Amino acid sequence: MTPALNKPLPEFEALATSGIKFTPAAYAGQIVVLYFYPKDNTPGCTTEALQFRDQHKEFVKSGAVVFGVSRDNMASHDKFRQTLELPFDLIADTEEKLCHMFGVVKNKIMYGKKVKGIERSTFLIDQSGVLRAEWRGIKVAGHVDEVLKAVKALKTTA
Repeated sequence: MTPALNKPLPEFEALATSGIKFTPAAYAGQIVVLYFYPKDNTPGCTTEALQFRDQHKEFVKSGAVVFGVSRDNMASHDKFRQTLELPFDLIADTEEKLCHMFGVVKNKIMYGKKVKGIERSTFLIDQSGVLRAEWRGIKVAGHVDEVLKAVKALKTTA
């Protein structure tokens, strides 16, 4: 079931770094930012992760928890987190369950070949577990600031 805007997220479970088991119910009462990205240690994904890292204190101050999601495995995520000193956890969606659930798996053309890839996307879930905003097919520049603005707006309406 694909999450729909202004509807509660369906229950699911996903494993993240730091031994965290993510479920929407476990984060009830907090704003959750789930950002999907194609691959650890690639230029755009590194830039995006660094921007979320650099604004992390602001997200926390606004009552939000941030999770990055990609198809990379836990070992890759641990290394990526450590290298970039990311203060938030990364969900390893190796079986693409979350990617398919959120509809971010897209056909792309890479070096002239059709490949299945992740469309860079971000989802904002409010304190009640309701999907309040989504950004799909985003460009990295300025995106994190836009998400933070939406988080702050959500916090004031809570």
